[in-house]
Amino acid sequence: MLLCLNLQICVAFVTQMMTYSKMKHNIPRSLIVAATLTAVQAGTPVVSTDSANNGDWCTWLQNNPGTLYKNAENPFISLIQFGGRFQWQAAHVDGEDVNGLDYDDQYDDYRRVRLETKVDLFRYFSINSKMNMVNDGRRSGNDLDWGFDSFDELIYSFDIKKAFEQGDLDTLKLNYGRHKFNFTEEVHMSSKEILTLERSAIANKLYGANSRPTGLTLDVAKGPWSGTLGLFSGDDVEENIGGWNYGEAYYVSVGYEQSENLRYVWDFVHNNAAGGQDTFGYEWATSFAAVYEKDRFGIIANLMLGDNGDTANGNGAERQGSFHGLVIMPWYWIVPEKLQAVTRYQYQGSSESEGIRLNSRYVRSQHDNPAVDVNSGRGDAHHSIYVGLNYLLCGDNAKIMSGVEFDHLNTPDGSAQSMSYLIGFRSFF
Repeated sequence: MLLCLNLQICVAFVTQMMTYSKMKHNIPRSLIVAATLTAVQAGTPVVSTDSANNGDWCTWLQNNPGTLYKNAENPFISLIQFGGRFQWQAAHVDGEDVNGLDYDDQYDDYRRVRLETKVDLFRYFSINSKMNMVNDGRRSGNDLDWGFDSFDELIYSFDIKKAFEQGDLDTLKLNYGRHKFNFTEEVHMSSKEILTLERSAIANKLYGANSRPTGLTLDVAKGPWSGTLGLFSGDDVEENIGGWNYGEAYYVSVGYEQSENLRYVWDFVHNNAAGGQDTFGYEWATSFAAVYEKDRFGIIANLMLGDNGDTANGNGAERQGSFHGLVIMPWYWIVPEKLQAVTRYQYQGSSESEGIRLNSRYVRSQHDNPAVDVNSGRGDAHHSIYVGLNYLLCGDNAKIMSGVEFDHLNTPDGSAQSMSYLIGFRSFF
């Protein structure tokens, strides 16, 4: 019976990973099959049934129900884990364009639907993949397409600390693949945990909300200190792991926990990439954030500076020059761990007339009236205020988020402003 259960798990695993490997040169199928069959022959135990939910769906959701196999003693495959992420939201936008024309539009959006997989193998290695399973282009006049769209992340990791017994460090890990580029505090937070329905526009600019750079990173941690060093490719590849044909970007991130209530995070990137494939779209940027939490109250303060670069970064004269931004985001638990109030003020500005941009959702989306002109969301000064409530049904694993956001943008053709009313549901396991 034990072997049969292992076989069922491994067949499911092989089937899923073979599907991955067909998606443009990602995971060698021979490695997957060999490692899996070896684990079956070893007769290793399946994960226990201790995580039974006893009728409590929330306990079940929070207790890693996607863990199909876990055995730290297995030298071949020690973990097979699946996960999922579902995020839907809707918006009503009431605004005035640069010509004083009023508009009123509604949208709904499958924001993120992802299938996630983690496999730990050969004691020191792991494969992490997050696949986007929907492409909802309706807000831009395109179709809603279900099925594999792209890898959000695809990372191969080697645990150096564990392999070479580096006892002086808490973490020492090398990673290669398609990364989420962690830049600014809002981006260091997963979309499963962020407090607003959309990150601020300046945060999305800096981390490249629609880009996932190929890179090599080294994670290090010791006591209150943590950090990442990274080398990223300038290739902007839409689906999978890219090449190294358009230059590189150098990245460093350092975190320090001063106390259980206060921590700091500093990020920096310098981009030498050039040409039309530049992933980042700017020459350099830096971010400094402070995060304070105590009892029911918390606040994030984040300052950002950078330079858009020149034509080598794909920018015309009006989109070059320096830029800067500020995010202040306090929150308060009205009902601890259940009902949370959050507000955010964001400012971003630039030295040139179109050096900053609004988020693609929703003021920049396709409007019912084609005459609406918001200058594609580009300008030199943008103020935004967000006020929202988050109701946690089951922690971050299942929650309802709502918010109202005011945007004011200065453009070369005049100012545009809008009020967005947002609601969404988010869940993951």
